[in-house]
Amino acid sequence: MKKYITHTMVALLATVAVSIAATPDKAAMEAKEKSAWQAFKDKNSDAFKKVVDKDIRCVYADRLSTSLQNELADMQKWDMKSFEFSDFDMFSDEKDVIVTTYKVKVEGTVDGKDASGKYNAGSVWKLEKGQWLAIFHTNIKQAATATQ
Repeated sequence: MKKYITHTMVALLATVAVSIAATPDKAAMEAKEKSAWQAFKDKNSDAFKKVVDKDIRCVYADRLSTSLQNELADMQKWDMKSFEFSDFDMFSDEKDVIVTTYKVKVEGTVDGKDASGKYNAGSVWKLEKGQWLAIFHTNIKQAATATQ
């Protein structure tokens, strides 16, 4: 009898763990993505670290970024006035990985140079220890002739 109770408790706890780790809906993931951008905009490294994995990798038009420390250094170079998302979408075919794609309109400067414009962006999020963390991100400025 004790063996059956143990198996039942293990099954119950596994069910609870799976339900807690359920893939978030589109609105929840968009909010998570926006929280990363807001933390970056506000130069809030503590908030940024809560949504970005320590081993994040990023791809930009002019370079690759291979660490959280690179992203935190870039944060200090930006003076972002605003950002606005559109066309947000996501998909997942794994319970612990989500891919997001969207457009973001940014107003701001980097090292004093205008970086305003529309960017195509995307991130890969991974569920780690109960938290969704960005493990990959890219944003590439749209060419002036690109269809908006």
